[in-house]
Amino acid sequence: MDRSSLFQLIQEQLDPENTGFIPVENFTSLVEHHELQLDPSKLDMLLALVQSNEEGQVCYQELIELMSSKRSSSFRRAIANGRRTLQREILLDETGLGLYKRFVRYVAYEILPCETDRRWYFHQNRLCPPPVFIAVVTIVQIIVFMCYGIMLNKWVLQTYQLDFMKSPLVYHPGHRAQVWRFFSYMFMHVGLEQLGFNALLQLMIGVPLEMVHGILRISLLYMAGVLAGSLTVSITDMRAPVVGGSGGVYALCSAHLANVVMNWAGMRCPYKLLRMILALVCMSSEVGRAVWLRFSPPVPSSGPQPSFMAHLSGAVVGISMGLLILRSYEESLQKQCSWWVIVFSFITFLLFAIFWNIFAYELLGVQIPPPP
Repeated sequence: MDRSSLFQLIQEQLDPENTGFIPVENFTSLVEHHELQLDPSKLDMLLALVQSNEEGQVCYQELIELMSSKRSSSFRRAIANGRRTLQREILLDETGLGLYKRFVRYVAYEILPCETDRRWYFHQNRLCPPPVFIAVVTIVQIIVFMCYGIMLNKWVLQTYQLDFMKSPLVYHPGHRAQVWRFFSYMFMHVGLEQLGFNALLQLMIGVPLEMVHGILRISLLYMAGVLAGSLTVSITDMRAPVVGGSGGVYALCSAHLANVVMNWAGMRCPYKLLRMILALVCMSSEVGRAVWLRFSPPVPSSGPQPSFMAHLSGAVVGISMGLLILRSYEESLQKQCSWWVIVFSFITFLLFAIFWNIFAYELLGVQIPPPP
């Protein structure tokens, strides 16, 4: 039975008057006497939705959304209340899985805090579209770094080289009218140590997040962290340039870590406390290194060194916008009031930063170092 025929059968037999609701007894009979071409997790969730309903009826729209691979927040709450009725074994007990499916299961337990969500993701996962955003960004960053490393014959502290700072990709306050620099700085890095740190975190955390939450949401979060990083520097550290993808990286990492803390009991990733401590130590060390290079450069330089404020603003974006995105797995963000509050706040910050960059430098008499 195809999906359209099933929808027609449900409407004709169970909701002929188009009331929008289906009696629980009738729907249970349909499940028991008709073969439904659904993933096992979907069938379990349908039964859980029926058994968790206290009003004796099922919303037709929620049923259609589920069978169309969509889940509303009300459906999610119904499943959460009825999860005790799910009879299938937990995902870890699945046997005979291939290498890719085992990796998908690993990702599900790394990212998602709810067993129902993990089973849903496991059965819904497809290779298309692949998680290409984080991979492409990382590859471009490595290529750009290799090109400048070969050209300068220098692989650490590249920002002390005048030719490096002349790059059209670097954000410099003297070139802030060139809008692309507020984004393109993410492809440049101080040295091999910063590139290695960012690339490792992007791949270890960003790729699983993109697999679960999709390219649109994760790319939005990453680029929001990047933009917030350069804009924050232009407001708080007005004489400093910016390089590195740390704004986007810290947005992803802080969102994931905050999500783990908020759902500590439900997360089943191994050694989560040890890994949490290790991640915080590494991220704090990277911020400390950036502060040291900003205020105590190890070698003489012709101007201010890159700011560390992009790290902090990226973390703020992750804890605010990113946490909401990660907690809304397969739920519509547009229907959540908190999402629009965050969007409004970010747009307000963006407009303030634009006016600041246009007027504040002259009004405050900031002496910008001449661009290289």
